[in-house]
Amino acid sequence: MEKRLGKITNVRFGLGGYQDCQFGLSLCFESKNESWGVNDFIAGGWSISRDCDSPFCKWTEKDRDDGFAKMVRRINQLLIDAKIDDVAKLKGKPVEVMFDGNCLKEWRILTEVL
Repeated sequence: MEKRLGKITNVRFGLGGYQDCQFGLSLCFESKNESWGVNDFIAGGWSISRDCDSPFCKWTEKDRDDGFAKMVRRINQLLIDAKIDDVAKLKGKPVEVMFDGNCLKEWRILTEVL
């Protein structure tokens, strides 16, 4: 695992993830000094525009509700960590990003420099 420092360069709340059919928070991380960039999507689950009327559907409305609640709690904790009150204000916040090779494994707001 390799730690890299960067900042959040773009934030968008809405549709994203798999084929833009999921609902959640999209974030871009970059370091201009080290010339790298990566994206993450905090998914709440499938958008409510997606019905589960197929017999092959593997999730329920309760599953979607649980996913949305988990996503909102995670975003709420991000706002607390970043000491802000709006997801748009995440842009520019410093982050520590963990990579395994070229794969993003995890990231966090650098609370100690805020």
